[in-house]
Amino acid sequence: MRKESYFSRRLASFGYAFSGIAAFLRSEPHARIHLAATIVVTAAGCWYKLSRMEWILLIITIAMVWVTEMLNTVVEKIMDHLSPDYHPRVKWIKDVAAGAVLVTAIAAAGIGALIFIPHIL
Repeated sequence: MRKESYFSRRLASFGYAFSGIAAFLRSEPHARIHLAATIVVTAAGCWYKLSRMEWILLIITIAMVWVTEMLNTVVEKIMDHLSPDYHPRVKWIKDVAAGAVLVTAIAAAGIGALIFIPHIL
């Protein structure tokens, strides 16, 4: 019986994680942009028959963008909850979190260019 409850709890934790992803997609416009970009990049990867290493880099890059965007959203929501009114320290925290997303997006664009430009040309 104990193993069943352990596995039931693990299964439930996956459900919570998927609920979090769904909530992110429903509530955040940037999430839907990332979803569209992920679909386009994945389709392009299939079209150009990327190598195993190119797929590995692409998957890591896509995950990196999604994770930073999700963490940025969490930081923003927490800060809005803790400090609904404007505060310069909250602005700084939110700006740095947004900057992390920008750094990741720039890196992703560079990696995408390095992978796809040779195939396109």
